[in-house]
Amino acid sequence: MENRNVKKHKRKRYAILLTLVAAALAFSQGCGTKDQITEASSSGVPKTLNYGYIGTNALNVPGGAEGWGFHKGIIQEELKKHGIETVNLTAFPNGPDLSESLISGRLDFGSLGDTPAILSRSTGAKTKVITQGSTDSIGYLVAKKGGPASLEELKGKTVATQKGSFHHRYLAGLLKKEGLAEDVKVIHLLRVDAEAALARGEIDAMTNTGVYTLKQIDEGYTLLDDATKHPELYGTSVTVVSEDYLAKYPDFAKAWNEARSKALEDLKQHEEEYYAFLAELQSTKVEYVKKVSPIELIKEVPFTEEGLQLLEGTKAFLIEEKLAETDFALDDWLIKP
Repeated sequence: MENRNVKKHKRKRYAILLTLVAAALAFSQGCGTKDQITEASSSGVPKTLNYGYIGTNALNVPGGAEGWGFHKGIIQEELKKHGIETVNLTAFPNGPDLSESLISGRLDFGSLGDTPAILSRSTGAKTKVITQGSTDSIGYLVAKKGGPASLEELKGKTVATQKGSFHHRYLAGLLKKEGLAEDVKVIHLLRVDAEAALARGEIDAMTNTGVYTLKQIDEGYTLLDDATKHPELYGTSVTVVSEDYLAKYPDFAKAWNEARSKALEDLKQHEEEYYAFLAELQSTKVEYVKKVSPIELIKEVPFTEEGLQLLEGTKAFLIEEKLAETDFALDDWLIKP
């Protein structure tokens, strides 16, 4: 009798256990439906995105709408909607270094000057341009104190530039236009190294960009030329993405440009805060960044007719001067909305 009661009790416990298991499965399947929907919405999209930009600073972000978006977390939140959970940012001293990391696969995409991006593409790099964020990058040519006072006086002198960058394209175009291409020695130095060499008198002139040039002028250096006198020598900035990443996420261009647009919209509502942010990035005065990086120069759309003409002109120049290895069709390189 006691044995039968034990067996009956065991059967009852087993039945209760089965009921609890069934209930747990039903609950987990119900929760799983939401997870499956979320996963399906980001199917094939890598959860981590690796982005490169030019310039080093304590905040580890670039300038422009992109930098503001990362700084405020706007871009990260927008990309999360597409399944991208983490964005890693990496700074580079110049465009050629960024291009190498993109080619090697350490980066998925990056923002850089048009010249290094074109040079990279001309060597067969599998990249696509998804945004041309600015079309007013101005190159400056600064001489040492007591040095050349005019372009003509550069004959027989040494000028430093960042070879492979938009600085290089500006300088090469300027020297050709002035008939000085064969009379000036051009060497490669990064900005910080060139500024130090110029201060020591080891070089006669260097190319530079806006805020750093304004600082040099304040310190007594001579401004020999700038691209505002030669608009065809303006540089542009482009955001390029590897074709390998696009194979994993074909709609990335649309997602990125929508996130960037949200960041730009917010930036325009906080102009003074943005200028202060930009000054902090470049360790300079707010008045300087307002002069050389006004908000109205940031492009609201991925591409403009003016920007594409500059891009085509730069590519043609680099091919003509044999700085680029091979020609390619610009339309094949761009992903237009």
